[in-house]
Amino acid sequence: MLLLTLLMAFILGILLITVGEIAFERIGFTSFEFTLILLGTLLGSLINIPVAEVRSAEPLVEVEEARVFGLYFRIPRIMYQQVSTVVAVNVGGAVIPVLVSIYLLVEHASLLLEAFAGLVIMAVLVHLMAKKVKGVGIVTPALLPPVLAAVIAYLLSPGSPAIVAYVSGTLGALIGADLTNLRGIAKLGAPMASIGGAGTFDGVFLTGIVAVLLVPLL
Repeated sequence: MLLLTLLMAFILGILLITVGEIAFERIGFTSFEFTLILLGTLLGSLINIPVAEVRSAEPLVEVEEARVFGLYFRIPRIMYQQVSTVVAVNVGGAVIPVLVSIYLLVEHASLLLEAFAGLVIMAVLVHLMAKKVKGVGIVTPALLPPVLAAVIAYLLSPGSPAIVAYVSGTLGALIGADLTNLRGIAKLGAPMASIGGAGTFDGVFLTGIVAVLLVPLL
């Protein structure tokens, strides 16, 4: 079972690299540039840069026992404990996708309006799909956002949908999942809320790649 698991992981890794290279070539990157971006994304996913700390008071029920005339009574009492959550930015899941998107928009300035429109639509849709999970943070589905990004990009820019698909997909996932859900994040009880980190990293990373690959199929 261990060998089978390792083999499957190896095959999936090779498949991911292959389809990722094809996707990035479609939006104008060379194989060497894709390799640098991929390594930076994977290694950067381990790096979280703290930017703020949010705190909230969470109710905690404590039970005290009281003895009256030889009988024991359990008396609940509500206490409030302060919970703090560190807000961080993930290098691989946020910083690098943002830099790649900015580069693409600078190189393809004529698509700025379409990309912005797609970004807004994707941010709203992903926000509706994102869920706050207590003890974990914000999570999003991995496959639905890239499909939506591809369809939206094709409708907004049928002549050059790949660039719009990547930019609107990645930035829309970041904004819709993380940035618009930061309010009340401390109540989830997670010690750290990473923008582009666990929970949304798959959504951001896969959205950019899968959305670009799906565009020619539409």
